[in-house]
Amino acid sequence: MSGFWSWWVIVLIVFNLCVTFFLFLWGPRAKVPVLPDGTTGHVWAHGALREGMHRLPGWWIVISFAMFFSAFVYLTLYPGFGNHAGVLGWTSHAQLAQETASNEARLDAAFQRLDKYTVEQLAGDREALAMGEVLFRDNCAACHGRDARGNHLLGAPNLADNDWLYGGDGKAIETSILDGRHGVMPPWGPQFGEAGVENLANFVLSLSNAPHDAAKAIAGKALFTVCSACHGPEGKGNPALGAPNLTDTIWLYGGDLESVEASIRDGRGGTMPAWRVRLGNNDARVLAAYVYSLSHGDPTNTK
Repeated sequence: MSGFWSWWVIVLIVFNLCVTFFLFLWGPRAKVPVLPDGTTGHVWAHGALREGMHRLPGWWIVISFAMFFSAFVYLTLYPGFGNHAGVLGWTSHAQLAQETASNEARLDAAFQRLDKYTVEQLAGDREALAMGEVLFRDNCAACHGRDARGNHLLGAPNLADNDWLYGGDGKAIETSILDGRHGVMPPWGPQFGEAGVENLANFVLSLSNAPHDAAKAIAGKALFTVCSACHGPEGKGNPALGAPNLTDTIWLYGGDLESVEASIRDGRGGTMPAWRVRLGNNDARVLAAYVYSLSHGDPTNTK
């Protein structure tokens, strides 16, 4: 802080303290004219309410004096009075650095203990789960939801079920977090035409016994040959490609006829960003353990 601004702060503080201290000393001694009945003469509600006058209570005076005394003590011990550094030499930067170092030391000790376990084993460790839950809410909940049940509008999958696009073991989940994923469903509308898209959508719905038009499903079966390259001949998906299983009742973008038709006609493109730089390996492992526990249950919960 420059000399000018330092003196500017000092002058403001001294002026405010002097004015308020003067009012504090003058207030109890001020003489305010009152009527014989002890009121000031101010009335409301056609005289039903009258303003009274009473001396300041003793407790208020004691507390106010204590506040003034505390202000002087604070400005002596801590910075705030211009460039005065304070007798204690405290700074917010130093406290932040101290608390950061203390927190990092605690984290290092925790990660040294957790490092010898696999992601699946960490899913049964309460400390790892607590850390992973905080990381999930800070980094993942915006897309997957605070309850991790996904978002059809964003194409963010439900992480609380046992259906996985790229595999649900600990290593696969950790890889998804560290390196991200990019899924692409190409648009088939120009190739199949509107009638073909409708027929194929009904066939896809028939794979999971969802409501569909049987005649159109039969007509769309032949078109599914093109889809089987990624989703498999039976439509059970392929974790290596991130192609979802079409035979269950779990849908990334919605399982009604209109949504399935839109996926086939216009294609889909979902991106899971890579978190390696932001989180690092240690945080990613405990986060993967928390995500793993959502669909496999918490082994530490005995209720």
